[in-house]
Amino acid sequence: MNGDYAVSDRRHFLKHLAGLSALAFPGMHFLQALRASGPELQKNKKSLIVLWLSGGPPTIDMWDLKPGEPTGGEFRPAPTSASGIQICQLLPSVARQMKHLSIVRALRTNEGDHMRGRVLMHTSRVPNPIVNYPSIGSVVSHELTPRSLALPGFISIGRPADGPGFLGMNYAPFTVQNPGQPPANLRPPDMIGRDAEQMERVARRRRLFVSVEDRFTADRRGEAAKSHSEIYDKAYRLIASPLGKVFNLGTERKSLVDEYGANSFGQGCLLARRLVEAGVTCVEIDLGGWDLHARVFPALKGQRLPTLDKGMGALVRDLVDRGLWKNTVLVCMGEFGRTPRINQNAGRDHWARCWSVVLGGGALKGGQVFGATDKQGLDIKGEEAASVGDLFATIYKGLGLDPTQQIRDNLGRPLPIAEGKPIKLLV
Repeated sequence: MNGDYAVSDRRHFLKHLAGLSALAFPGMHFLQALRASGPELQKNKKSLIVLWLSGGPPTIDMWDLKPGEPTGGEFRPAPTSASGIQICQLLPSVARQMKHLSIVRALRTNEGDHMRGRVLMHTSRVPNPIVNYPSIGSVVSHELTPRSLALPGFISIGRPADGPGFLGMNYAPFTVQNPGQPPANLRPPDMIGRDAEQMERVARRRRLFVSVEDRFTADRRGEAAKSHSEIYDKAYRLIASPLGKVFNLGTERKSLVDEYGANSFGQGCLLARRLVEAGVTCVEIDLGGWDLHARVFPALKGQRLPTLDKGMGALVRDLVDRGLWKNTVLVCMGEFGRTPRINQNAGRDHWARCWSVVLGGGALKGGQVFGATDKQGLDIKGEEAASVGDLFATIYKGLGLDPTQQIRDNLGRPLPIAEGKPIKLLV
C-alpha cells in the first residue's frame, strides 16, 4: 500500500508540474519555498547575478590578451578605470566599470566537454552519476531566500539554468524565456478576468485547492505532496502580488533601455537589476553563441562582444548607482576558455587548462587581478592557480555566506557548499 501511495505522490506531483492546472505558469514548479539563512542577510537582500556565456568564451580575446604573440589574435588591450588593468578594446563600457570588478586570470578546471564543463561551472563539482549536485543559484536560493518573498528566489533568463540537484524542486530556477515580456501565465486566464468578482472566483478556487491539498498532505503523502502545496502557494501569491509587475520593462526610461542594449541579453540584464532590487536572490542570464571553432574574430567583433559589453557595463553601472552593488555579487563565466593557438579555421577550440572569469560586488574587492598566464597564454604562470571550488568559495564569501557551511546530499552525507578556499586577494 505504501508503495502505491509513493507512486501516486509522484504521478500527482509530476502531472501538475507538466502544466495541466489552469493556474500553472511556465516554470512554476521552480518557485521557491525556501528557508532563510540569517535575518541580516535577508534584510540586506543579498543577491547573485550570473552572466552565463554559453559555449565557452575565448577569454584570451577578452580579459587576458596577448598582443604581439602568435596566439594574440586581432584585438588589442585597452586601459580601464582600474589602474594597471587592461581588457579588450571592444569592451569599453565594461572598462569604465572595471574599478568595481576583478579578473581571475589563473582559473584551471580541466573539463573541456560542454556538458561536463557546464555542470562543473554551475556546481563546482565534477559530474557524478550517483550524486546530482545543486547549481550555485539553487544553493544561494536555499541559503538566502525568505519564505515571505512572493517572487521566485532563483530566476533564469533566456534559457533554463542548471537545476537544484539533491536540494529538490523547490530550489530550481523559474525560467523567463523572453525578458521583454512578462511570463506567459503570470495572470489568471482571460476567461476569469481581473475585476473584483472574477478575482473572487480565483480565491474560491484557491480555497478549494488548499482544502484538497491539505487533506492529501495530511495523509502522510511525503515530500512530493508537501512540495506541491508549497509551489502552488507561491504561484497564487505571485498572481495576487504587485511584485508580478517587476517583469514589465515598459516602465523603464528609453535611454536606460538603450544603454543596456535593445536585445534579449541587454533586456535580460535590465530585468536582472529589477529582480534583485525586488529581493530575488539569484538571477542567471544566458548569452549563447560562444562556441567559436571558426571565424572567432568576426563573430566577436560583430555581435558577441558589443552585446556583452553594453549589457554587462550598464548592469554594473546601474547597480552601483542605485546602491545595490554592495549586496549583489556578479560573475561572468562559461563552460571553459578557448585555445590560445588559433586553428586552421581561424577559430579557437576548447581549453580548460588556464582561462579567466570576471566577478565583483558584495564584499569582494574591485580593481584586482588574481594570477597570470604565461607569454602566449598556454599555461598558468607561477603558483597562483584557482580551482572552481576556490572561485565558488570566493563568490559565497562575497555574499556573506560561509563556504564551509554544509548541506546534505541525496545519500545523507554532509558536504560544504564549496570545496575550496576564498581567493584572499578578492575578499
